[in-house]
Amino acid sequence: MTAQRDIAVLVGSLRKESLNRKTAKTLIELAPERLRLEIVEIGALALYNDDLESDPPREWTAFRERLRHAEGVVFVTPEYNRGVPGVLKNAIDVASRPHGGNRFDGKPGAVISVSPGAIGGFGANHHLRQSLVFLNVPVLQQPEAYVGGAGKMFDASGTMTSASTREFLGKVIEAYAAWVDKIAPAKA
Repeated sequence: MTAQRDIAVLVGSLRKESLNRKTAKTLIELAPERLRLEIVEIGALALYNDDLESDPPREWTAFRERLRHAEGVVFVTPEYNRGVPGVLKNAIDVASRPHGGNRFDGKPGAVISVSPGAIGGFGANHHLRQSLVFLNVPVLQQPEAYVGGAGKMFDASGTMTSASTREFLGKVIEAYAAWVDKIAPAKA
């Protein structure tokens, strides 16, 4: 049996009952055995400030180290004002700096945007993809993943009850697993 691939999941919402966090947990549940998805928390990261690089906050150091070991990254994000939430952008900045220390470099990525609205975070999804091009993250292109109407997809315990969305997310995470295998071949 092949070893599990370590995949970091960054959730762009800090809200306790976040639809994005619930969706990330659903992805973890649906992931094939060869992937081990883990939500990596970003809420405690200090705002990026280059002046702090001489003595980086311990949260930055731990976050950077965690991403350095990840074999891929899945971004699950809401849309704020047609873009990526500030907390997620900050996490990306922390992990990709200082110059020459990009922890995302070459790692296969996937972007899933989740919204109670009808267009499923389309703006945030594409905004994030622009940054990932610069960071040299080869992002899964198909299937594109926009989850709209998410406010009605979970029961009181946070379990996704929409069978069609679960099926779709299952296809997304299977396609991502194949993408990881293609972009980041297993280490011998």
